[in-house]
Amino acid sequence: MAFLDRAQRVQDRFDGRLKSVGHGKFGRILRMARKPTVEDYVKVLEVTWLGAVVIGAVGFSIYIFFTQVGPWLWSNFFASL
Repeated sequence: MAFLDRAQRVQDRFDGRLKSVGHGKFGRILRMARKPTVEDYVKVLEVTWLGAVVIGAVGFSIYIFFTQVGPWLWSNFFASL
């Protein structure tokens, strides 16, 4: 019987927290939230795509430097040191 009592207390505590979601700190944010328009969604996708391309280009250039240019520099300029 103790397990059922504990489970009921946990459930009551959880339900109490859910009741205050719309009234607490985040209530105003939830009330002001709206579904994004198609233009907003497309703009977010464009910015995300651009960021992924920039990060990928930087990573690829670092890869090329360390696999192609780095060994060439080492063998031609730093080998005599």
